[in-house]
Amino acid sequence: MTDQTLIILGASGDLTARLLLPGLGALLTAGHVPGLTLIGAATDDWDDARWRQRVHDSFGEAGPAAADVAGQARWITADVTHTDDLRRLLGEARGPAVIFFALPPAVTAKACEALLGVELPPGTRLVLEKPFGTGSAAAAELNALLTRLVPEERVHRVDHFLGKSTVLNILGLRFANRIFEPVLDATHVESVEIVFDENLALEGRAGYYDKAGALADMIQSHLLQILALLTMEAPFTLAAAEFRDRKADVLRATRLWDDPATSSLRARYIAGDLDGRRLPDYADEPGVDPSRGTETLAEIVLAVDTWRWAGVPFRLRSGKAVGDSRKEAVITFKRPPRVPDGLRGCDQQDRLRIGFGPDQLALDFNINGPGDPFELDPVTLGADFGQGDLPAYGEVLRGVFADDPTLSVRADTAEQCWRIVEPVIDAWHSGAVPLREYPAGSSGPTLPLPL
Repeated sequence: MTDQTLIILGASGDLTARLLLPGLGALLTAGHVPGLTLIGAATDDWDDARWRQRVHDSFGEAGPAAADVAGQARWITADVTHTDDLRRLLGEARGPAVIFFALPPAVTAKACEALLGVELPPGTRLVLEKPFGTGSAAAAELNALLTRLVPEERVHRVDHFLGKSTVLNILGLRFANRIFEPVLDATHVESVEIVFDENLALEGRAGYYDKAGALADMIQSHLLQILALLTMEAPFTLAAAEFRDRKADVLRATRLWDDPATSSLRARYIAGDLDGRRLPDYADEPGVDPSRGTETLAEIVLAVDTWRWAGVPFRLRSGKAVGDSRKEAVITFKRPPRVPDGLRGCDQQDRLRIGFGPDQLALDFNINGPGDPFELDPVTLGADFGQGDLPAYGEVLRGVFADDPTLSVRADTAEQCWRIVEPVIDAWHSGAVPLREYPAGSSGPTLPLPL
C-alpha cells in the first residue's frame, strides 16, 4: 500500500479523542494501514508535542506501528473554513489524503466550500461524521457540494454503528441461516423494536448534544441504519454497490406510521437519581440552552411499506439518563393461531432479541415444563457474538483507507433518513407534540404500539 495521510479537521474535539483515535490505533496495531502520516488541525494554539500526547493517550496500549505514527504526528493550527489554510494543510500530505471532518455539520459545509479553491491530491477521500446535514434539503445541498470535490465513491459518511460486529452479524443471522429468514415478515412478525436507552446523562457533551437531541443523534442516523439491515432484501453480494442499493430500497419504503402526534414522542430528563448520582434537570446542565427545548428521549413508530413488512410497526427509541440501560433490537412474533386445549400456563410470545451491549443473541419461546408436561414454561436460548477484530470505528476506517465504501452511508440514503424523520421535526418545532419530562433514573415514557 502506498503512503497515505490522514488529516483530521477539528482534531481537538471530543469525537477525535473518544472514538476516532482509539479506532485508528487498533487499525494500525492490526497492521492495516502502513505508511500513514497523521496530521491534526484546528484553530486551537496547540503544538506537535501536545497533539502527540493526545494521540498516545487515545491509542492506549497500541502496538509499535501505532506508536510510530503517534510519535511522528503533526499539528497545524488552521482555520479549516479558509482556503489558504486548507491549501497549506494539504501541501503537507504524503500520498492520497484522507480528510476527516470531525466538525459540526454547518462548519463541515463551510470547509467543503473552501476546499473548492484547493487542488486536491489524486485519490483524496472525504470522511464525514453524522449527522449528514441538518435536513433532507441541506443534505442534498451538501451532497452536491461533495461531488464537486471528489466522486461519490470517495465520500465516506461514517456511521460507526455499521462497524459494530453485532450490527453486521444481523446479515449473517438473516442470510446465512435457513431458520430465521423465512419467518421474518408480516405473516409471522407482530412488531419490531430498535432501542438504545443509556444510563448515561449528558456527560459534558452539551456543546454538541444540545444542538442535536436524541432524534438526530441516534434515531435519524444509527437506528435507521439498523432498521435497514433488519428489513432489507438479501443482496446477492456484499460488494458496495449491491449492498447499498438494498439498504436504499427499504429506506425509500419507510415512513412514519401515522401523524406525528400519535407516532412520535419527545421528552427530557429532570432531576433524579441515576446509579447513585443525583442529576439535575437537563435544562440546568452546564452548557444547555433551555429555550431550545432539546429532547433527551425520542421515540417514533415507523411503517416499512414493502411486500415483506407491510403492516408491521417498527418502534425506534433512544433515551439518555434512563434507569434500565437497554440496547437491543427485539422482533416479537405473532401468537400461534391456536394452542391445543390441555396445554396451559405461560403464553409469552416468541421473541428474537439482538443485543448491542452486551453483544448477544437470544431466542425466547415456550416449551413443556420439566414437571407437569401439560404446563408451559418460558425458556431462552442464547449466544454471545464475537467482539470482532476491530472496534467499530476501526472497522469503518479500514474501509476508508482501503477505498471501499461498503460501510459508508451513500448520498441518497443520507437524504432518505432525513426525509423519514422530517414530519416529526416539523411537528415538534410547531409545538404539535409536547415536550414531556421524566425523572433521571426512571424508565421514561413510551408510546403504545398500533397492534
